[in-house]
Amino acid sequence: MLTLAQIILLFFGAFLIGTGFLMLIRPKTVRAILKKAGSTNFINYAEITIRMIPAAALIFYSEYSKFPDSFKVLGWFMIGTSLILYIVPRKTHHNYSLKCAEILKPIYFQLLSPFSMSFGILLIYAII
Repeated sequence: MLTLAQIILLFFGAFLIGTGFLMLIRPKTVRAILKKAGSTNFINYAEITIRMIPAAALIFYSEYSKFPDSFKVLGWFMIGTSLILYIVPRKTHHNYSLKCAEILKPIYFQLLSPFSMSFGILLIYAII
């Protein structure tokens, strides 16, 4: 199980790095993806469920990481917010993502991209 958690976190770190690159080079695509959050029952519950996988891995692997307390806090935060999103009406979630997409212009995604990439690199560093 420990190895599985580490692999999940490696993929999560790579995902964050890839997302950061996508935010940098294709910000309009990322904005379009954000607009889809919660748009259908499948997308809504799939995204919530999928984000709980790395959250659980963060908690499980926390004692073996370079930042155990941070891993636990982040993992439990992701689990907690996921559970809240399960009870928030899907249309409310979707409307919120549409509002955020309107606020977050493409240039903002490009400005935020280094944070996603840095967090992905830090995550991988913390588990190897």
